[in-house]
Amino acid sequence: MSFLSYLKDGISLGSIYAIIALGYTMVYGIAKMLNFAHGDVIMVGAYVILTAVTRGGMSPVLAVGLSVIFCTVIGVVIEKVAYSPLRKASSNLAVLITAIGVSYLLQNLALLIFGADAKSFVTVVDVPSVTLFNGELTIKGITIVTILAGVVIMVGLTLFVKKTKPGRAMLAVSEDRDAAQLMGVNVNATISLTFAIGSGLAAIAGLLLCQTYPTLTPYTGAMPGIKAFVAAVFGGIGSIPGAMVGGILLGVIEIFGKAYISSQVADAICFAVLIVVLLVKPTGLFGKNIQEKV
Repeated sequence: MSFLSYLKDGISLGSIYAIIALGYTMVYGIAKMLNFAHGDVIMVGAYVILTAVTRGGMSPVLAVGLSVIFCTVIGVVIEKVAYSPLRKASSNLAVLITAIGVSYLLQNLALLIFGADAKSFVTVVDVPSVTLFNGELTIKGITIVTILAGVVIMVGLTLFVKKTKPGRAMLAVSEDRDAAQLMGVNVNATISLTFAIGSGLAAIAGLLLCQTYPTLTPYTGAMPGIKAFVAAVFGGIGSIPGAMVGGILLGVIEIFGKAYISSQVADAICFAVLIVVLLVKPTGLFGKNIQEKV
């Protein structure tokens, strides 16, 4: 039963990576920008929930709603202030450096406001555990909620992009930004909406991450953010199903690496697998080769 236990832990962790990776893949797919501050928005969302519940006396459900709204606004502000002026920059390096700068800004603001000490996260999702195989396998309630949340968010985003007018505008901007603008699509509003959705998902990911591993520091979102980016590339950045599959595979690889090889090299194994995948299929598992006509 230890194999099944590790597998469900890997799928749970991978679902968190997948939700974070969905934010990465949407922003890159539409705006062609890598928002490396995305992982720190996760941390901000978790702090909003913790503060609202412990200091504001707010109910957990309202605190989660407040966190989603706050992170959505933060995402739009970051896009308008930091990324929008660089949208037509001659080099992507300027955007990359700006993203790293925004990441450090959020971390240091959290250090100033909340301090460097680790804080115990509050219980928000209280779902009973499920016992299988005569008590030999126990699945925690938060594990079930995390997996279901990942699937629901992936399906919801896929339907939103394919069936709604704003979603089709995102597809048009992703395909050809200039042509979409000529056809009447508001490119600026579409990109802002993409950042808003990605940041709102970061708040949900922050909740699930801190419920699974109930410790919160200003650096909580840094490593999960990097791993989620790896998951997005693994699955094929720009692909919503690819982000989901890549996240789950990465989580399973990490948990099995810790269990059967060494917890000290589990992260290295994740990145090594990514290198192998990119050597075999550079566009990722679900990515497509795009040929440019000259």
